[in-house]
Amino acid sequence: MATARPHPLTRDEFDRIYGKVPRLTVEVLVRTDKGILLTRRGIEPCRGFWHIPGGTVLFGETLHDSVRRVARNELDVDVEVGDQLGVIHYPHLLAAGYRGWPVGLVFATRIAAGSPSLTEQSEQIGFFRTLPHDVIPDQAEFLLSAGLATAAGIGTR
Repeated sequence: MATARPHPLTRDEFDRIYGKVPRLTVEVLVRTDKGILLTRRGIEPCRGFWHIPGGTVLFGETLHDSVRRVARNELDVDVEVGDQLGVIHYPHLLAAGYRGWPVGLVFATRIAAGSPSLTEQSEQIGFFRTLPHDVIPDQAEFLLSAGLATAAGIGTR
């Protein structure tokens, strides 16, 4: 299991800051012959939902460096970063009571070294061409609208 780098903010600081301003995140979209890599979240928000691994862009970090760090922390792999594929906004999280407003920049990636492994943030890893029914709705909508996956039932659980 990979060891994640400690977050630079305390929980109180995180909530205080990101309860007032958007939080810029990167989403690590790994595509393989087996499909799109998703992990089942082991932490809140959205614990138990499948999702595109992602995380906060840290102060002073380039977007590509952020993608590589998140891939190491959440998947225990090194990735080559490709094109930015789009942006995900998360209105479903806000409607569900999440106190932040993440804005996710989605990057295509390819695994350069390692095999995806579970971390403390994930309960399961899978590769999908057809989305499972319990994907975070905002991410499912992005994947479907971008033609990166087919539907099996969007965001229901």
